[in-house]
Amino acid sequence: MSSKLPTVAIIGQANVGKSSLFNRLVRSRQAIVAKEAGTTRDNVVGKVSYRAESGEPAEFWLVDTAGLKSAEDEFEATIQEQIEEAADAADVIIVMADITAYPSDADRLVAKKALRSKKPVILALNKADLKGALATDEFKRLGISTIIRTSAEHTIGISELLDNIAKNIPVANEEPEDDEVVRVALIGRPNVGKSNLFNTLAGKQQAVVANIAGTTRDINRVQVRYEQTMIELLDTAGIRRQGKQETGIEKFSVLRTMQAINEADICFLLMDVNELNVQLDQRLAGIIDEAGKGLVLVVSKWDSVQDKDAYTRDALAPRIAHNFKFVPWAPLIFTSSVTGQNVTKLFDLALDIYRRRRQETKTRRLNDFLQRAISSHPPAGLKNSHPKLRYIVQTDTAPPWFVIYGSNLKFVHWSYRRYLERGLREIYDYSGTPIKLSFRDEKQLKKNRERIAAGKEPVTKAYKKAKEAEKHTHKKR
Repeated sequence: MSSKLPTVAIIGQANVGKSSLFNRLVRSRQAIVAKEAGTTRDNVVGKVSYRAESGEPAEFWLVDTAGLKSAEDEFEATIQEQIEEAADAADVIIVMADITAYPSDADRLVAKKALRSKKPVILALNKADLKGALATDEFKRLGISTIIRTSAEHTIGISELLDNIAKNIPVANEEPEDDEVVRVALIGRPNVGKSNLFNTLAGKQQAVVANIAGTTRDINRVQVRYEQTMIELLDTAGIRRQGKQETGIEKFSVLRTMQAINEADICFLLMDVNELNVQLDQRLAGIIDEAGKGLVLVVSKWDSVQDKDAYTRDALAPRIAHNFKFVPWAPLIFTSSVTGQNVTKLFDLALDIYRRRRQETKTRRLNDFLQRAISSHPPAGLKNSHPKLRYIVQTDTAPPWFVIYGSNLKFVHWSYRRYLERGLREIYDYSGTPIKLSFRDEKQLKKNRERIAAGKEPVTKAYKKAKEAEKHTHKKR
């Protein structure tokens, strides 16, 4: 099963507090943020998990469009692009306005275009804590029915805003993989060779079976049959490539890139060999990792290197590995769309990673591993509060997801999590894919058991596996 998280976009004029709201939503106590390991903290994309007032969990990607363009750009052209992106790719649009200033023509333009998208629109009136805050009625003329007064700085209206988002976002879409189409997205900054590689991959094979019209602008798709498997390529290139090239997140479409990542099983992260170690590449790798997608680091334009003997490659590889040490499981490959070097190997890599992401493990073997790991290196804790890890189960695939049950699990150090992940990777070949590791107190299992007994919750596959592992553990004792 593959899960596609909904996307929420924040749009509006400059200086109304879009970035402040973004930071509050992804860092507030109600919202649990999954931060990208190894990347900077000025991201414009964050993953938010929130338990709504109804008790239902809600999870979504939050995108701050303030990071797409610099403040010096003309407002009208900037906002046109922001709204078009939001209309195309977001499931919910948050329009932000400054509650201390009367609605301007620019605010009306934002609201009109957001409403025209037919997506759910929420008007967040920020800076509601200030003395000069206007009455809400002053903003009703913008035509947006859901209006919430907020203060990103003082957490006013944040819970109400999150509840409204939770009501409007679609449930994370679980799609069965019965069509056996492997979806591969080409991700990267402008001018790193995404379009050239896309065309080379599509044209190299003779059996190109279909060109698929993109459901969203600027995501090109083509299906190729390789080794009796259908591979769908998603190309996010060709966005805002005119004009002076800039480095940074403002030069590519965050929303469309996020959509391609969400749709894909595996992402090829392209990096120009002449411009390596760019911070944005690390940020993209972090987002792909957090999304639970397969990842291949692809160094492109290898033909442009004059001295490309083995020593050059051997010298570059450790440097790249160091900069992407937070995804040590991602394979690295050097390619050239001009000469075709290693292009076919990309197909082989994609299929291998696709299979590895879907492998299921035996609960008994997993628990034998856990007991050996604990015996070799018991988890440290506080005085009289040592974590007890009792058993482990695999609850999902693509990406592989493991849950460890026990007690005092809040004291498990991050380094011990890394130790367990390394151990899992030594037993099972998970190269090319992230694996997820969660810790759950046995009290939670008891609660689940009571809810199932009361008919309030269905018996899930994960619950059955946890019971099986629990029984096996008691037998060993």
